Amino acid sequence: MIEVQHLTKRYGPTTAVDDISFRVEPGEILGFLGPNGAGKTTTMRVITGYMPPTEGTALVAGYDVATHPIEAKRRTGYLPETPPLYPDMTVGDYLAFVAAIKGVPRRERKSRVQEVMKRTAVADMSNRHCSKLSKGYKQRVGLAQAIIHNPDVLILDEPTSGLDVKQRSETRQLIKDLGGDHTVILSSHILSEVSQTCQRVVIINRGRVVAVDTPDNLTSRLRGEETLFLQVDTRGADARPVLEAITGVRHISPSDVKGDLVSYEIGSDPGRDIRRELASTVVNHGWGLLEMRPLRMSLEQIFLELTEKEGVPETPDGEPQSAGTGGEEETVHG
Repeated sequence: MIEVQHLTKRYGPTTAVDDISFRVEPGEILGFLGPNGAGKTTTMRVITGYMPPTEGTALVAGYDVATHPIEAKRRTGYLPETPPLYPDMTVGDYLAFVAAIKGVPRRERKSRVQEVMKRTAVADMSNRHCSKLSKGYKQRVGLAQAIIHNPDVLILDEPTSGLDVKQRSETRQLIKDLGGDHTVILSSHILSEVSQTCQRVVIINRGRVVAVDTPDNLTSRLRGEETLFLQVDTRGADARPVLEAITGVRHISPSDVKGDLVSYEIGSDPGRDIRRELASTVVNHGWGLLEMRPLRMSLEQIFLELTEKEGVPETPDGEPQSAGTGGEEETVHG
């Protein structure tokens, strides 16, 4: 549905996006991550036809955004980081205007405006001027205009920016509901949000793609092994040598001991599932199997592992230059 091939964007001597390629399948929700200045916003602007690429191609629903821009844009809904609202228009009038310029048939506009206002929870603001809206409501009206023509593709740049916890949860659920019917690229600085919403992530740094995969697969690739947490009631026995003898186990590290209750972190060969063997071994020795679960790196850990070593780019991307993580919401500013 979205295919980016060898995309490059230069501003004079500065290369903001450098030969990147990735694909988003129909109905998929893809997270797009990177430090400040990494090239995220530039890439999204090229995909939406907001600016042309210097080299390479971007296809939306099979249409090249450079050679068939009108057809590509008809199939694209775009929410930039700053919602494109007209301050002197009411919310209802603004959405009716957007529906008209995006080609929604006249007989369907009223019902379509009502539908998207309900979905984005802004119906109670229908008669309020956009200039009088809070930041959170402006963001939701921006999302409403992006979906009003029922596009095949949604490009969302920081769609929950400015929303409170309840609004973020509602918007996150809305985006999940849109996935399947729409193909979504979601850029966000809240990594926990991407983890809960997106099936795969693209991580970009210094204008180049450094990873495209699911968070679980990235964990395995970075660690080079599968990792399990195991808690056992050993009834006084030393379980470690028994568990180490299981085929595929690389190492076992005790993480906590409370009397007969022992917790282990167990590393195994990549792609090998040893849970059945572990469970049967514990049960056959008469021990109590209290807990067993995979240990995964957080998306924040994955992000830092892939980008910190290379540092932060010094070239502008239309985004701020400083980079970092922090705050209570696992943020990576972008």
